[in-house]
Amino acid sequence: MPLSQEFLTPYSSKAPPWGFNGLGYIVYKRTYARITEDNQTEEWWQTCQRVVDGANAIGAELTKDESERLFDYMFHLKGLPAGRMLWQLGTLNNFRLGGDSLCNCWFVDIKKPEDFAWMFERLMLGGGVGFSILHPQRLGIVRQGVVTNHNVPDADYIAPDKREGWSECLLRAMKTYLGSKDDPTELSYSTEMIRPAGAPIKTFGGTASGPGILVEGITKICALLDGAIGRHLRATEILDIGNIIGSVVVAGNVRRSAEIALGDPYDTDYLNAKRWDLGNIPPHRAMSNNSVVTSDTTALPDAFWEGYCGNGEPYGLFNLEAARKLGRSHEFREDKSIEGTNPCAEIGLANRESCNLADIFLPNIESQDELIDLAKLLYKIQKAVAALPYLDRESDEITNKNMRLGLGVSGIAQAREKLDWLSPTYEMLRDFDLYWSSYKEWPPSIRLTTVKPSGTLSLLAGVTPGIHPGYSRYHIRRVRMAANDPLLPYCESRGYKVEWVANDDRTKVVEFPCEFPEDTVIATDMTAIQQLQLQGKLQHDWADNAVSVTVYLQPEELAEVRQYLKENWHSMKSVSFLLHSEHGFAQAPLEEISHETYLAMTEAVKPEKVLIGAGTSELLDDDCATGACPVR
Repeated sequence: MPLSQEFLTPYSSKAPPWGFNGLGYIVYKRTYARITEDNQTEEWWQTCQRVVDGANAIGAELTKDESERLFDYMFHLKGLPAGRMLWQLGTLNNFRLGGDSLCNCWFVDIKKPEDFAWMFERLMLGGGVGFSILHPQRLGIVRQGVVTNHNVPDADYIAPDKREGWSECLLRAMKTYLGSKDDPTELSYSTEMIRPAGAPIKTFGGTASGPGILVEGITKICALLDGAIGRHLRATEILDIGNIIGSVVVAGNVRRSAEIALGDPYDTDYLNAKRWDLGNIPPHRAMSNNSVVTSDTTALPDAFWEGYCGNGEPYGLFNLEAARKLGRSHEFREDKSIEGTNPCAEIGLANRESCNLADIFLPNIESQDELIDLAKLLYKIQKAVAALPYLDRESDEITNKNMRLGLGVSGIAQAREKLDWLSPTYEMLRDFDLYWSSYKEWPPSIRLTTVKPSGTLSLLAGVTPGIHPGYSRYHIRRVRMAANDPLLPYCESRGYKVEWVANDDRTKVVEFPCEFPEDTVIATDMTAIQQLQLQGKLQHDWADNAVSVTVYLQPEELAEVRQYLKENWHSMKSVSFLLHSEHGFAQAPLEEISHETYLAMTEAVKPEKVLIGAGTSELLDDDCATGACPVR
């Protein structure tokens, strides 16, 4: 039953508790507020209504009382379904695209040409993709291929103006080099049917980048394959193909793309793939956060640790063995289907499986009973999403079988006193899953809980992202926007400082003054070992998936960190590190400021209703705490 107007009316005049001096409201309007039938943009109560009613439309089966409680929790920013669900629930896409419209991220084990096209399509749907390059030889020997773009009606393939047309065009090109003996070795294709640059995209918002970027991407990939004829591709070449695909998706500041590559720690070329200090690194390699797969950190070569000495980007670590073997760190809960992970490494995934997330903001939760209640309500939405059909047959089968969920918690640095609530809440959720799955005649969920970076959603609520500490008590958060974004005049009219990005005539940056509560744990308050120990506690008490964490690391702490990994890696699933750096960059994403500067900046900001909503260009800021997962 839809929420009643009688229930909704009082909320229409209430102000939600937006975080960070209006930044939360702007991020909401920019990212999640859809255009209504009367050509206005949603306000928060309307978004909450759409999401709750949309959840029931796909089978969440919330009672009237449950629907109203969930609406109230969402309105007061106590917890939210994933950003993908905030954007898409209650739209026709739920029935046209099924679960693909509502899931955050995916994983694919690259072993055939179709996997590249599958990856391309998931990125175009707005999700992030993790991909394994551990076994490059499975793609076979690269053969002589010829791909030309004539853009004439009699081309072998005329790409239709839709997502599937782009992915099919890429697939046909890949098959000329890596296909079977029955696939042609020559291809001409036309993009004359694809809409020009600047045309609106109605389904997912934004404007079209035009066909030129597709042609450019395919041309780059074919040039790479031309250089590998007669041999197997190297892992770094597969990495480059994946990254070029990602760069096509983000062209024109229209969409964002998140990728993580999983490679061999003993592949020196792979470890040097983002050694910017060595030079001659193609810029598309910035598209992925690279990690290595290992069950033994003591055996890692010296080349791996070079990144932690300031030589290029440090690589993350993923423990496939632990991800398959353990639920929470003290519980054996086998999942042999796991082959890799999503871009932020909080969810181990089977090949072509989706990542189904939600988040609870602990600082805003008033009691353990409230936490348990909200967890059950968000669970019912997530479970309904997991039961939907998915576009790809393999994705559909594995997602419907595993019913994998990832209910997260954020604001941990502001709510350390509430961590004791987590273990009993998990036990309740596991029991409730058995009951609800039996009632719905669905399989029980193979995993239920996680801790994700929660970058964008945490901004709405004004809490620290996931497990991560606050950057500083008072700081500037800079958000980059396309120069033609209609939100920019609004920001200027409210008194936020807006300026051009240096050496970029397409992008501007807006400065938001931000404050964390006095008792918030700040990055400089914790050693690297303390951050790892906190991850261990959350992995023990709450997360039967993984706890995504980027540990802030001082160079002198590296030896101690290596010893900690030696002793504890058997029960850890993933981790990455970020070296502390006094970078001094102009227009840095985050900048510590004094209390006096913070007060002066906030006094200059004037309240004003935002009339602009999502649909023209994406925020160009890092959407996750570390920039690892820029997904809506």
